[in-house]
Amino acid sequence: MTETGNSKESKDYNLEKDCELRFEIESKSQIKVELKSGFAELYGTELVKSKKYTFYQGAKVAIFTYQGCVINISGSPDVCYIARETPMIQYLNTHSAIEQMRVNAEERETCGPKVMIVGPTDVGKSTLCKILLNYAVRLGHRPILSDLDVGQGNISIPGTIASLLIERPASIEEGFFSQLAPLVIHYGHKTPDFNNELYKICISTLADITLERLNEDKRTLSSGIIINTCGWVKGQGYQHLLHAAKEFKVDVILVLDQERLYNELLRDVDAGCKVVFLPKSGGVVERSQQTRAESRDQRIREYFYGVPLRSPLYPHSIDIKFSDLKLYKIGAPVLPDSCMPLGMKATDNMTKLWPIQPGPSLIHHVLALSFAENPEQDVLKKNVIGFVCVTNVDVERQTITVLSPQPRPLPNVVLLLSELQFIDSH
Repeated sequence: MTETGNSKESKDYNLEKDCELRFEIESKSQIKVELKSGFAELYGTELVKSKKYTFYQGAKVAIFTYQGCVINISGSPDVCYIARETPMIQYLNTHSAIEQMRVNAEERETCGPKVMIVGPTDVGKSTLCKILLNYAVRLGHRPILSDLDVGQGNISIPGTIASLLIERPASIEEGFFSQLAPLVIHYGHKTPDFNNELYKICISTLADITLERLNEDKRTLSSGIIINTCGWVKGQGYQHLLHAAKEFKVDVILVLDQERLYNELLRDVDAGCKVVFLPKSGGVVERSQQTRAESRDQRIREYFYGVPLRSPLYPHSIDIKFSDLKLYKIGAPVLPDSCMPLGMKATDNMTKLWPIQPGPSLIHHVLALSFAENPEQDVLKKNVIGFVCVTNVDVERQTITVLSPQPRPLPNVVLLLSELQFIDSH
């Protein structure tokens, strides 16, 4: 394993087989990566030889080779090293076992494997999801990715859970994209513990819609589901994992890095569900609360404005009259049982729809557009069309101004309030 180069700005890294080149970009610079010879992949997506890939601030990259390769890096990443110790062989073996389950399901015309990946925060759950999905689509499968992590929002924006049909390997620079829109369920908070009752309903709703989606196509049915989860694995968080496993009818649970969680799941899940322990990658980086907050803000910004230089978007500013809005919040503070109407439990308040009167406090809040045509429909069981962000409230004119991905009119006027905020600095 050697690195060569004529200048500090451009280096060739010679990787032996089963090695990984890891680098991070913390400063406001960009790095160009080129595969000069051999074969390499980024989280299961193959790099094209002689093509230059650009990475920007915040990127944490691990390029792996099974056979050996030479990679050129132009620029100065803040961290860059070659690692021999990597769990990629174990991840490949896991993929092979899942692939055999898909082959069996295809032969029998039954449902393919439903795999849930669990573990504490910052152990590489999202990365392992990406690797397994990329390996699957490279073999011609069409699996579904379900993301239950409301804190980061890998498919949609934070504060939601979602499912997406994966039809092709992830782009090296931009990640997964699909010709079909994702199924998105509004939760409205960045942590499950803010409203446990609502989070459970959201999981059940997404599971029902996703399992129904599996049956629409034979290839998708046999391909199965890969489920990403949040890093809350103790107390009520553990109960959410058991609930998700039951609702999605999970066949395999992959536990990253925590033997205690592995043994608890062995004890508590159904006998038909396999629980497998896997190590985390040495390249996984623990993120601070500030980093997580910045990541959430970036995800919302990309929803409205896209990725600068690569795929920019141009949102619209729309004025909406108060009288045209049907604005609601899901959940209210839990009251003592003695204050509740006869027959109602205190937790029922947490899933009730409450009308909201527009006012200045709405500014910067993200609103979800529900597919429900009116509040009398079961809004909790409906997925959402998209999102807008309130940029101004004019009490005198009785209007709010929203940032919208599409021009007027909005597809629906049943809007759900989210606690997440986005300050539009454009």
